[in-house]
Amino acid sequence: MSKKPTSLQVGNTAETLACDYLQQQGLELLTRNYRAPFGELDLIMQDHDHMVFVEVRFRRHLRYGSGADSVTTVKQDKLIKTALYYLQQHPKQAKYPARFDVISISTVDGQTDVEWIKDAFQAEG
Repeated sequence: MSKKPTSLQVGNTAETLACDYLQQQGLELLTRNYRAPFGELDLIMQDHDHMVFVEVRFRRHLRYGSGADSVTTVKQDKLIKTALYYLQQHPKQAKYPARFDVISISTVDGQTDVEWIKDAFQAEG
């Protein structure tokens, strides 16, 4: 009898897949699962001269929309606050322009699809 993977295991697998995918695209991993008072950043990467804060979302089915659809404005605000906190803690990296990307991973009929949305949302102000 096989046990169903936990949400944490599924999340870790999705983050690993996203990280590997982005590294194949030339991005460099700086930090994974960065935790701060406001929330967590799944992946912090560097893309040439940009800091990239990556939110990874996984969906087993698209009944409720893609993973990217679930990155609400409330979630975006938490990600922005956490990224600002990170940059305050890492002033050398704060000199680079930053962007927020979303990796949406879905599995439909046994096929895994990875969608990379660059600059998915902006920090206001």
